Amino acid sequence: MSILDYFGGIFSTDMAIDLGTANTLVYVKGRGIILSEPSVVAYHVMDGQIKVLAVGEDSKMMLGRTPGSIEAIRPMHEGVIADFDTAEEMIKHFIRKVHKRSAFSKPKVIVCVPHGATPVEKRAIRQSVLSAGARRAGLIAEPIAAAIGAGMPITDPTGNMVVDIGGGTTEVAVLSLGDIVYARSIRVGGDRMDESIISYLRRQQNLLIGESTAERIKTSIGSARMPDDGRGATMLIRGRDLLNGIPKEIEISQAQVAEALAETMQQICEAVMTALETTPPDLAADIVDRGVMLTGGGALLGDLDLALREQTGLAVSIADDSLNCVAIGTGKALEYEKQLRHAIDYDS
Repeated sequence: MSILDYFGGIFSTDMAIDLGTANTLVYVKGRGIILSEPSVVAYHVMDGQIKVLAVGEDSKMMLGRTPGSIEAIRPMHEGVIADFDTAEEMIKHFIRKVHKRSAFSKPKVIVCVPHGATPVEKRAIRQSVLSAGARRAGLIAEPIAAAIGAGMPITDPTGNMVVDIGGGTTEVAVLSLGDIVYARSIRVGGDRMDESIISYLRRQQNLLIGESTAERIKTSIGSARMPDDGRGATMLIRGRDLLNGIPKEIEISQAQVAEALAETMQQICEAVMTALETTPPDLAADIVDRGVMLTGGGALLGDLDLALREQTGLAVSIADDSLNCVAIGTGKALEYEKQLRHAIDYDS
């Protein structure tokens, strides 16, 4: 460590980052979550140089609405970095926003990563965080962070099952004695749900809608199972008619959204069933007693707990602050680093 890094550490506040596909949350040691913004960067290229115009909340408004000279993109895809340079700019922006101090600040940063991330993907995340100004970058597996954030007793010698449904991935894991016994990461999450709604409306209604409209449909009337009355709530949406090319407004029902999401839900249910089949018998017995914990933004999808309960026969509960569970858990790993050092990887 250089002398600059040493003094940078003295003047810095260590932080934990949930670098999500949809949203990035920053947890500062001793202060909790102080930043939650969309993982979106807007930039334009001038004379071969990329100039960042907006990051986070400001740039999300630009998604799907930019002129040819400006591009708004998500540098994260399916839980990992898809655009290295843009991701680095985004992380740098969030670190500066949290510190509000000069570049002299060099915090230690812990970032959560999907369990299924490859060594190359992990190295890309670590390198981006270090390039953005961190003096040290640690990685923690997303299922462990989610379970800690949900308040599950993962250090006990008992089986705990957590299903974390994020923007890009769904992590299904069984934990015991503070570590992962079984984990599977499937590249299905909130973004895939949005895509399913878009393609359903294109096929069934000849209507083309944007990502933000699909997300609004999902959060307003999205459902993981068919409504009891066969129709459910409705909402008006606007898009472009693919037959004549003009804007059009239609009504969509909860039953139609459930039909659009059926394939995505089936993949999540299958991942949970596979985890239960693979879990050692004694831990499976614990899961029958304790049930399954749902975390992540996707856990807020209507009737998701009921759909999983019908499929598995187990008690399924949603974490109190499911949207922030991973960030809270990553932050607790920073606060109680000595007790959880086995779960934090500083080397790979």
